[in-house]
Amino acid sequence: MSPPPRYRRVRPRRLGAAAVVAALTLAGCTSGGGSPEDGGPGADPTTSQPPRNDARPGLTSVRDPRPSDRVLPRGAGGRATPTPVDSPEQPNLLMITLDDAAWGDMVHMPRLQELFVDQGVTLRSALAPNPICVPARSSLLTGQHSHNHGTWNTTQDAGHGLDRLDDSSTLPVWLQEAGYETFFLGKYPNGYTDGTVVPPGWTGWRGLVDPTTYNFVRPTVSMDGVEERFETYSTTLLSEQSDALLSDPARADTPWYMWLNYVAPHHGGPDAPDDPAVLYPDDPDPVKTTTPEDRDVDTFSDLDLSDAPNMFEEDVSDKVLVRSTQRTISQQRRAQMREAHQQRVESLQSVDRALGRTLATLEDTGQLDRTYVVLTSDNGYTLGAHNLEGKLWYFSELVGVPMYVRGPGLPEGEVSSTPVTNVDWAPTFAALAGAEPTSSVDGVDVLPWITGDASRRVVPIEAYPVKRGSKRLYRGVVVGPWTYVQGRSGRAEAYYREVDEWELENLAGDPRYREQVSELKKLTRSAATCAGDGCPSTFYR
Repeated sequence: MSPPPRYRRVRPRRLGAAAVVAALTLAGCTSGGGSPEDGGPGADPTTSQPPRNDARPGLTSVRDPRPSDRVLPRGAGGRATPTPVDSPEQPNLLMITLDDAAWGDMVHMPRLQELFVDQGVTLRSALAPNPICVPARSSLLTGQHSHNHGTWNTTQDAGHGLDRLDDSSTLPVWLQEAGYETFFLGKYPNGYTDGTVVPPGWTGWRGLVDPTTYNFVRPTVSMDGVEERFETYSTTLLSEQSDALLSDPARADTPWYMWLNYVAPHHGGPDAPDDPAVLYPDDPDPVKTTTPEDRDVDTFSDLDLSDAPNMFEEDVSDKVLVRSTQRTISQQRRAQMREAHQQRVESLQSVDRALGRTLATLEDTGQLDRTYVVLTSDNGYTLGAHNLEGKLWYFSELVGVPMYVRGPGLPEGEVSSTPVTNVDWAPTFAALAGAEPTSSVDGVDVLPWITGDASRRVVPIEAYPVKRGSKRLYRGVVVGPWTYVQGRSGRAEAYYREVDEWELENLAGDPRYREQVSELKKLTRSAATCAGDGCPSTFYR
C-alpha cells in the first residue's frame, strides 16, 4: 500500500473577512463536495482518502450509462464469503467517536494516518444509516436502526429524544454481564442534562453534561454521578481522563470496553474574533464554527474548501427532496464556510495528538495486542456539497462516515469496500466478548466480512425531523454504488456512483434505469421497517 497523502503545515496566518472574499473570488472557488475537505465519495483507491484539490476529480458524466448493471447479483454465486478472524478470548474493546467529522478531514491528521490507515483497516464504504447525532449514537449503543430504537430527535422534549432510549438493554449492559468493565467518556446523545444520573451498564462514567457539552474550554463532567466543572480544553481533558483509566493496573485483570467520545469538530464555543457570528453581526444565520485548542489556532488558515464538482452545484433542480434546505451561496457565505472549515481541521489536531497518546498508553501497558480499536464519526458533514450545510441528508458526504478498525488478527494497511454501519458495532463487540444481547439487534458481526470480498449489501437509510416529529423525511437504501431515497410525497432520487460518483444527476426518472430503480424501490419497501433477523444481512461481491 502506498503511503497516505500528507499535507504540509502552513505558516500561521489569518485572512481578514474582505481578503477571504477576494481570495475566493480570484481563485474561482466554485464546485466541489465530497473531495479533500468535504469528505465525499471520490476516494483514492490506495488510501481510501478523498483526492487532493489538484487531483483527478473523478467520473462525473452519465453519458456512458451501464443500465445492465444489476443492483444485486443473481444466484448464490454472487454472495460474498466471510473470512474468520483469529481473535483472543474476550479482547479489550475501544470505540473512539468523533462528532461531525468528514472523510476529507482525516488527511490532515498525521497520527491517524500512521496508526489507523497504515496499521489498520480503512472501511471506505462505512455508513451512518441515520446521519445525525442522537440516532447514530443510539445505534452504536443498541445495534438497532433508528426506526427500532425510536430515538431520532435531537432535543429531549421532542417526543423521540434521548428519553425514548431503552438504556436497560445496551452494549455496556451486555458486556458487564459477560464480565467486562465498561467506561464512558465525553459526549452522550443530546439531552444528558442531569449529571447525577449514570445510565445503566457503566463501571466508570465521565459524561459531558449539557448544555456545556459544546463549551470547549469550560466543560462540566459527570464524574461517576458527581458534576465537576473543568477549565481544560475538552479534547485534552477527555484524553487525560481516558489515559488515566487505561493506565490503571486493574485493567490487566479484567477485559474492558471503553467508549471515548470527542466533541470535535462539532461547532461550539466560545466565540473567537474571526468567527462569522462576530465578523458578520447582521447575518441572522452565520455559519457555525468550532473552537480549536489555542496552540492550533490559525495553523490551517491557508486551507481552501473543496473544489469537487458537486460543491456549490449550479443546477440542483433534480434534488427534489432537499430543495427547501438548499440555498444560493453568496461569496460572503463561502468565506464564512471557509473559515468554519479551517477551524474544524484545526480542532482535529488535538484529537490527532490524543489518538497518539491513547495508542501509546495501550502499548506501554502491554494491552495493545489484545485490544480492538474502532475510530469513526457519528455522521458525515459538508460545507457546500449540493449547496447544503451540515448533515442529515442521504448524499455520500453525509451518510458516508470515516471509519477504521485495528486489532489482533486484522491486516495492516488494507482498504476494505465492505459496507459497515454504526448499527453493526454493538453486535460485533458482543460477539468478540462472548456477550449475549438482551434485545433484538438489526446489525451483524462484521469482523469476518471486512477482510473478504464483500462489496454490496442492502443498507436501509432514513431520517426524521430533527427537532420534533415522527414522520420520516425520507427512506431508502444504499446498495453498493446505488443510492435510492423517497420522500413523504413519493418523489424519489436515485444515484449510480459507478458512473456519477459526485451524485450530480438524479436517475429516478431515467428510462434507461427503470429496472434498477424498480428493484431499489422494492428493496426500500422491504427494509424500511425491518427488525432483528428481518433486516438485510447478506453480503455480496
